[in-house]
Amino acid sequence: MSRSLSASTRQEKRLSAYLEALGQAAGHADRIEPFKSYCKGLLLPGDRKSVEPLAARLAPDNVRRMHQSLHHLVADAPWMDEDLLARVRSGVLPAMQKQGRVVAWVVDDTGFPKKGKHSVGVARQYCGQVGKQENCQVAVSLSIATWKASLPIAYRLYLPEDWTNDPGRLKATKVPTEIQFQTKPQIALDQIRQAVASEVPPGVVLADAGYGVNGPFRAGLTELNLPYVVGVQSSMTVWAPGTAPLPAKPWKGNGRPPKLPPRDDQHQPVSLKALALELPRAAWKNIPWREGAKRNLRSRFAAVRVRPASRDYDKAEPHAEEWLLIEWPSTEAEPTTGYRRCRKRPRSRLW
Repeated sequence: MSRSLSASTRQEKRLSAYLEALGQAAGHADRIEPFKSYCKGLLLPGDRKSVEPLAARLAPDNVRRMHQSLHHLVADAPWMDEDLLARVRSGVLPAMQKQGRVVAWVVDDTGFPKKGKHSVGVARQYCGQVGKQENCQVAVSLSIATWKASLPIAYRLYLPEDWTNDPGRLKATKVPTEIQFQTKPQIALDQIRQAVASEVPPGVVLADAGYGVNGPFRAGLTELNLPYVVGVQSSMTVWAPGTAPLPAKPWKGNGRPPKLPPRDDQHQPVSLKALALELPRAAWKNIPWREGAKRNLRSRFAAVRVRPASRDYDKAEPHAEEWLLIEWPSTEAEPTTGYRRCRKRPRSRLW
């Protein structure tokens, strides 16, 4: 019993020290205790995590005073969430690195179902939690990961254009009117640039097709010299191995010359699905790709060099070659999932 009590006491002291350190991000000494109380309230049992039920759990004998304190911290006090995440990273990342180096930066977005229309950024949009279009908020995040743990280091709410184009709505919810609309890939790229500037230990950037199909997002990663593995859609077009766009002809017309290389009916890129279906049998290898609960998971993969043919941003020169990693499960009639674009050759552990 004494050992258990001692361990519990140590955990309480560690938590208190951690919250004390995070509280410094609140920007003023008077906000540290309300910040610690708010964090404790989030950790307590209970489904509702809004200010009023938290106050009732934290101070049942003085709910009104606790409610005012928490509400001021959450709704009125000026403090930066970026500072808070930086303090979390400074405390947690060294502990993660004791168990292994950072291997990946993970880009993702999370949807939060919401009722009504007054919460900042709420709109009818795709919500991952329910797997369909729903009234929700969406936040874009960047996490760093070792082989054993991960940590969010950036988190930003996505504001649809209906919001950024409505000054009255922004004013009512206290959103600065100077905030301009940004797509989710643009937000993610800003987060990645900030992580590079902050000298966060680098890793391979991972993202799903919602980001991978975006040409400027991939180009931004290349400019930052970051390796990446991103999902892409089977309808995306590429120049197959051994092919490339036609060279530009000398411009003899008036005005500005065209920015994009010419094409003809016999010289066209192909979709990723068409390319996968045309690959020879020898191109496919059956390999384990993940440790499962009972056995290693296996599937068939092919890796080929392709040149992107997308025209989603101006580019005078053809795209450089990249690796395309395709999964085609042996139980499927055609490759239905697993198209990945890799800026660097897949490592031997994947192949």
